[in-house]
Formats: sequence, structure tokens, C-alpha cells
Amino acid sequence: MPSSVVSKMAYLAESETLRITFVSGIIYDYKKVPVSVYEAMKTASSKGIFLNEVIKGNFDFEKIH
Repeated sequence: MPSSVVSKMAYLAESETLRITFVSGIIYDYKKVPVSVYEAMKTASSKGIFLNEVIKGNFDFEKIH
């Protein structure tokens, strides 16, 4: 099911970076995210809720665009 918050997400294994592209077009890189967290987010019924409850506040981030 498409997310109303997350447009795309990608995982860069070499740097453990989770790149989230929001529906608004803004892109954030979340740092040192374990691959298990990325895999869990891929299967989450709500990407937005998962992002708010598991990612935000727990991982350093950088706004890309």
C-alpha cells in the first residue's frame, strides 16, 4: 500500500544509511541504521508510523534536499 508520507526509501549498506524521500520531495539520510530496521520498515503496514516511532529520534540524520 502506498504511503501518504514516504515516497521512496533506499538503503546504502556500505554506510548503513537509510535514505527517505518524502512525498513533499524532501530527502533525509538517517545514519547508522541497521539493515534489520530497514527490512522491518519495508514490511511495515504504515511507513509513516514506523518512521515516527522507530527512526526519528533514534538515528542521526542529514537533510539532503
